[in-house]
Amino acid sequence: MQSLYKLKYNMIQLTSRSKVVVDKQMSFKEKLYLPAIAKGMAITFMHMFKKAATLRYPEVKREFAPVYRGMHVLKLDEEGRENCTACGLCAVACPAEAITIDGAERQKGEEHLYREEKYAAKYEINMLRCIFCGLCEEACPKDAIYLTDRIVESSYTRNSFVYGKDLLVEKVDERIDVSKRKKEYHID
Repeated sequence: MQSLYKLKYNMIQLTSRSKVVVDKQMSFKEKLYLPAIAKGMAITFMHMFKKAATLRYPEVKREFAPVYRGMHVLKLDEEGRENCTACGLCAVACPAEAITIDGAERQKGEEHLYREEKYAAKYEINMLRCIFCGLCEEACPKDAIYLTDRIVESSYTRNSFVYGKDLLVEKVDERIDVSKRKKEYHID
């Protein structure tokens, strides 16, 4: 019975910190709240003359850090052939399981399209699942996939966020320069 009494009425002290509460009466000046209002107005007035933290996006674009990871791109070699050999290492390395690859054998006469004997017939990235970690970029032995500094476009439908080879493969006339990222962040 006594142990139950100790358990019920003795509190266990979890911390040594304590806060002293003082029941001090407010003065007449404090009851008016005028000094507090004046102080708040002064702070508001000071912030009116500071530089704005926001940018007007379409007209002014923010400069990104060199390590920013945005839109994916499947690179082409110097002759305009795809580097991807559908080895699947990027799909295995992806923690979000956002990459789907189907490989195919290169046919006779397609040497100008694909660099190796095997190529990715289907290469899709679900951008809603992607966490832009860059592990696919690091896992690729052929330097086929890179994350660029471009922003992924917004949309109102979920189906438009599954990017296929039509959106991922860079255009021959619009090559994306990743040499700066390649030098700084890859060990050769």
